[in-house]
Amino acid sequence: MNTRPFLLHALSPLHAGTGHTPDIIDLPTARMKATGIPFLPGSSIKGVLRDARRSTDREKTEAVFGPSDDAAAHAGALIVGDARLLALPVRSFRGTFAWVTSPLLLTLAKRDLEEASLAIPTIDGPGARHAHGNACIHNGKLYLEDLDLTATEAAEALVWAQRLAPLASPGDDIFTKRFAIVDDDTMAFLWETATQVDARVRLDERTRTVVPGALWLEESLPPETLLIGILAADRSRRRNVTMTPNDVLGFALAGEEVHQLGGKATTGRGRCRIVPFGKNGADHGKG
Repeated sequence: MNTRPFLLHALSPLHAGTGHTPDIIDLPTARMKATGIPFLPGSSIKGVLRDARRSTDREKTEAVFGPSDDAAAHAGALIVGDARLLALPVRSFRGTFAWVTSPLLLTLAKRDLEEASLAIPTIDGPGARHAHGNACIHNGKLYLEDLDLTATEAAEALVWAQRLAPLASPGDDIFTKRFAIVDDDTMAFLWETATQVDARVRLDERTRTVVPGALWLEESLPPETLLIGILAADRSRRRNVTMTPNDVLGFALAGEEVHQLGGKATTGRGRCRIVPFGKNGADHGKG
């Protein structure tokens, strides 16, 4: 089985909802049970990729994603993992905003990327943070939302910034000087409080006024959020369709694509770039 990591870059607010809850936010974004890390379900990504390939080659589409008419005939050759938060855009006193991540998120990403050269920074004591460049650092401080954090430039941050910048900000690089690493506790606070929350209402079709009680709060991951996931592929099991694992990965996601993911598409939510790491399955995969 071959694997290929991919980066998912939100271009508009991304709402991967879990349905109504009795909490303060009526429609929260999906979070992993144990860690609370926001994520986008792999089933959502797989459905969008399948729909994009439907008119390309029906037989290959059925081989890669599974048969649409007889689910018991054979399994699809492609596995799509959940896309997990990698970096969250957070308002900054200087530089407008910063892409913020933490050692935990980087450790999980390094495991997915299988790249030993990517060092995981150590946060030395309370209040110390790492960043690269000076776009978001002001007099040795990193001001995120209402947080006042001591900041230093670190080589590990530069290595990660250089690895991610070509995918997150191709062409004009606005990523490298806005990349910051905070401790895991601060990051957990940010992914709970620095998301986008919008108040929504429903109008009465006759009076064009708000229906009584039809007011709710909807949570989304803000534009510029970065998530990371993995595609895994086996050989085709469909009769008369011969495809290697690399063929499957290439058919599913050959290069950068833009799709709508998650819910609330008619209100502009979920426009995302999906960018595979590496040019082919051999770059970052295993057979």
